[in-house]
Amino acid sequence: MHTKVTDFSLEEHLAAFRRGCVDLVDEKELARLLESKLAKGEGLRVKFGMDPSSADLHIGHSIPLLKLRDLQQLGHTIVLIVGDATAMVGDPTGRSKLRPVLTRAEVDENLRTYVDQAGLILDMDRVEVRRNSEWFDRMDFEGLLKLCTRMTVAQMIERDTFQTRMEAGEPIGINEFLYPLMQGWDSVEVRADVEIGGTDQLFNLLVGRRLQLQEEQPNQVVLTTPLINGLDGRKMSKSY
Repeated sequence: MHTKVTDFSLEEHLAAFRRGCVDLVDEKELARLLESKLAKGEGLRVKFGMDPSSADLHIGHSIPLLKLRDLQQLGHTIVLIVGDATAMVGDPTGRSKLRPVLTRAEVDENLRTYVDQAGLILDMDRVEVRRNSEWFDRMDFEGLLKLCTRMTVAQMIERDTFQTRMEAGEPIGINEFLYPLMQGWDSVEVRADVEIGGTDQLFNLLVGRRLQLQEEQPNQVVLTTPLINGLDGRKMSKSY
């Protein structure tokens, strides 16, 4: 039998969100949000995004997925964003060079195994799975321009990733500036209460808060989980 959010106290919910996280922005907001939702017998909408930039997930995804499972078992709604649109742009986070641009056909091929693999950890019958092509395929050029006005180039290049590239004389693609805005817009579309990601995703997650506030939505709480490094000392990645 599935548990309900009201089967657990506010402190038990807070402890589950805090457990194993590195960043929590903002804990007071989270407490207020939980208190409000629990009073109505509702759980939070917890968003996690995965881009099908290769055919398989890797062990690094197990950390946030296990976190999501804990929250799912407390009765919260997991919203899994399959980034079939953002995968064609490519997340610049932690990249020292430009990513190769994927075609829609390559993305669709990679997508086939993602949900099945996530289902090894999550109860997929209780997960809301959304492709972000749902909204980006219908966004026209005017909508894209409006999205681009939400942040400045100066704000974008504050990122460590871009600073490192500039110092090394490596190029930065205009398309890479779009990625944080697209990820942030996903949060607006699904009305996320919480977004979970690795510590390297903090910039992108905070963009989601910014865009929700601009759209007069409650801004999501941001929670980051530790990264797992590979044998070469770099963060584990699907696309290195």
